[in-house]
Amino acid sequence: MTAALPWPWRALWRLTWLAVLWAALPVQAHKPSDSYLALTVQGSAVTGQWDIALRDLDFALGLDADGDGQITWGELRTRHAAIAAYALARLRVDADGATCPLEAGRQLVDEHTDGAYTVLEFSARCPQAPHSLALGYTLFAELDPQHRGLLRLEFAGRTRTAVLGPQAATQAFELKAVGRLGQFLDYGREGVGHIWVGYDHILFLLSLLLPAVLLWGAAGWRPAERFGQAFYDVLRIVTAFTVAHSITLSLATLGVLAPPSRWVESAIALSVVLAALNNVWPLFHGRRWMVAFCFGLIHGFGFASVLQDLGLPREALVLALVGFNLGVEVGQLTIVAIFLPLAFAARRTVFYRQGVLVGGSLLIAAVAGIWLAERAFNLQLLPA
Repeated sequence: MTAALPWPWRALWRLTWLAVLWAALPVQAHKPSDSYLALTVQGSAVTGQWDIALRDLDFALGLDADGDGQITWGELRTRHAAIAAYALARLRVDADGATCPLEAGRQLVDEHTDGAYTVLEFSARCPQAPHSLALGYTLFAELDPQHRGLLRLEFAGRTRTAVLGPQAATQAFELKAVGRLGQFLDYGREGVGHIWVGYDHILFLLSLLLPAVLLWGAAGWRPAERFGQAFYDVLRIVTAFTVAHSITLSLATLGVLAPPSRWVESAIALSVVLAALNNVWPLFHGRRWMVAFCFGLIHGFGFASVLQDLGLPREALVLALVGFNLGVEVGQLTIVAIFLPLAFAARRTVFYRQGVLVGGSLLIAAVAGIWLAERAFNLQLLPA
């Protein structure tokens, strides 16, 4: 059917389907799979703490021995050696080209914003104080290609961050003082990466953008006459969303407000459902920027979870907030720059108004509805 359509319409249709199907992947039903790796370099000593989600380890190692859906301390304690061996076999630390053997220490349990994590302490024995450190990270690489390791590296009184995963499994770091510009760019890259793997955020933004090239009237949706009309509508939406999530991102990261993760993630899924259904049965057709602002306050708490779980030192918080937030904006504007010209080219067609706007919105609402049920009631509706 789409083969007969002109190329802008085919591209737009495929882009919409790709966004929906990408978001429907099982690993995206909840917060993306992350671990938190903290390394401290002091002379030749490298010490580490690795927080790994129990749900991910259970999938890999089968921690729930009796199959009752609950991982008890007794079940976890009996698998400590297996957990340490599994994790440390998937982390390599090289100092100036020489491999530093890893040795496991204590294992504890901690609560993050999205559930229980095992906390594995370890150390690396390096022959001398390193000038550069290279890390190889393959945790869950064979099980979940979307998994990421969020790194916090401390040395010489400085903190650096990085994202380790399939796309960047090996990274090297010069152990010299990093300027504030370098730290700022690190946080900016994390913001860009977070928006591109935050599929519920992408679908919320896409739901608000779909009608941007149309105008609502007595006869329903009709195409906007000028690109400037659509651009102005998008500008208001993106600005409102940015201002709103910046407020709550700052409040949550600074510890002023800390709503439960389950409530936040459920509310984010609900925001996607409502924004998508508003395209089919418009209630806020002329005030979508207000919808973007109201729900943007909730999405800000979702963005903040990454910075909170990284456990950044207090003196780096302001730099992290600004860099991360600007990174999020770069990610958002990239989506807008790809989507808006294609949508404007196809706006006059029945295909866009019925297939993309109505059909795409219903698909988005269906996917987000499944997320909402899973998050609110702790269900598993999508196959694992």
